[in-house]
Amino acid sequence: MGFEIQILNWIQTLHTEAGDLLMPLITSLGDSGFIWIVLTAVLLVIPKTRKMGVVLLAALVLDVVLCNGIIKNLVARTRPYDVNTAVQLLVRKPRDYSFPSGHTAASFASVSALYFAGEKNLWKPALALAVLIACSRLYLYVHFPTDVLGGALLGVLCGYLGNRLVQKFLFTRIKERKEG
Repeated sequence: MGFEIQILNWIQTLHTEAGDLLMPLITSLGDSGFIWIVLTAVLLVIPKTRKMGVVLLAALVLDVVLCNGIIKNLVARTRPYDVNTAVQLLVRKPRDYSFPSGHTAASFASVSALYFAGEKNLWKPALALAVLIACSRLYLYVHFPTDVLGGALLGVLCGYLGNRLVQKFLFTRIKERKEG
């Protein structure tokens, strides 16, 4: 944890007025998975993108169950601002545990779901936003670097599994229709 605090303290030296205004806004897009839930809803409404929306939905459900429901409570890792209380936060203190980063996990679950579902263009700007959200969690001193790394890895896994589950379900449904 000492090395991670050193990294976070170094990131604190990079603060600027613009960054202090922008990073809380970027992180707020990931609050409760907001931007990814909105994207999922839009994709579900449009018939042409509905399957992709279902994959995104599956990935986000897996993410919330695994990340927020199971792993955070099992690991019960304290937040960096509780270790270094001298840091002045730019956002409200999150009330849950630190590992893994839920913002990062939801972001990377969404990007991965788009990618694995075969979305050719949307995953690229989504990846840029996911990286910004992940970096904002470090800049804002609310996550350790390994929380963000763990969230990214968990998110990719959820995106992959969400796609596999939907593919399996759709394949099974199509097969049943042909046989029935």
